[in-house]
Amino acid sequence: MISRRTIRIKVMQTLYTLSTMDDMGAPDKRTASRILDEKLEHVLDIFTASVLFCIRTAEFAVTDADNQSSKYLKSNENHSISTKIATSELVTRVLVNKSFSDRLKKSKIEGYINEEEVKKVYVRLAKTPEYDAYCEAEASGLAEDKAIFRFLWEEVMLKNEDLTSHFADEFPGWEDDSEMVGMLMDNFLKAGAKMDFVNLLAVSKREYAHELLHTVIDKEAHCLELITPKLNNWDKERVALIDMILIRMGLCELLYFPSIPTKVTINEFIDIAKQYSTLQSGQFVNGVLDNLLKDMVKENRIHKEDKAAK
Repeated sequence: MISRRTIRIKVMQTLYTLSTMDDMGAPDKRTASRILDEKLEHVLDIFTASVLFCIRTAEFAVTDADNQSSKYLKSNENHSISTKIATSELVTRVLVNKSFSDRLKKSKIEGYINEEEVKKVYVRLAKTPEYDAYCEAEASGLAEDKAIFRFLWEEVMLKNEDLTSHFADEFPGWEDDSEMVGMLMDNFLKAGAKMDFVNLLAVSKREYAHELLHTVIDKEAHCLELITPKLNNWDKERVALIDMILIRMGLCELLYFPSIPTKVTINEFIDIAKQYSTLQSGQFVNGVLDNLLKDMVKENRIHKEDKAAK
């Protein structure tokens, strides 16, 4: 579910955290692994909380219907509110998904849901023609449920500055993780809630994350020997810390991860540098990694798996 790009970003953030710690000497790999796991789980918690927020918004339709029924009962007026979304197939699937409830308990995610914010989002949703059309449709199924939940997430929630500010307050790093959460939400909606919320990160992806982290730590001295001559007139001490971390990560992927094509590695680290470092970082990281790759190809040090031969 989580992409390698997400993993690279979390490894980068872990290495940055380690570099700013006061401890002297080489980083403790056990500590590094713990920090990385915490960062990965944080993304998954934000995603699960986002799904829960959508579910609570849908369920608020019942509260709204009860309130309106009580209000109009006194005046003998007939005013019904649709509760269709609250009992939809998608909501039902999520609520009976044991892995979802297990993750809620494990990470205590319920505490992040603010009922007043849920009410505000429901009110916004209820005023839209898209929601009216969903409620008024005589027949609908999972496809229609997924469509209205996608509308709720993309058009009502993500475009609500007050709500995204609330998420930023509740979830440190929301600004960095929102794109990743959006990718997970897209997968969730496509899957129709058939998702293992406890094991959102595949074993192979977690192994890749820790292998990349440990390789960058173990090969630091060797990588710096290769990188330093490529900095030209730059003093390596003056190179942005994030840039140096990304170059080390990219170099390790080029040398020690035979299943990842060189072009994929370089393009990924260029994009991450553009997003997380300075305006010139993408070009800088590209130049250094490209020069390193040319030299290593000449020296026959790059050995990638031939997918066509498999």
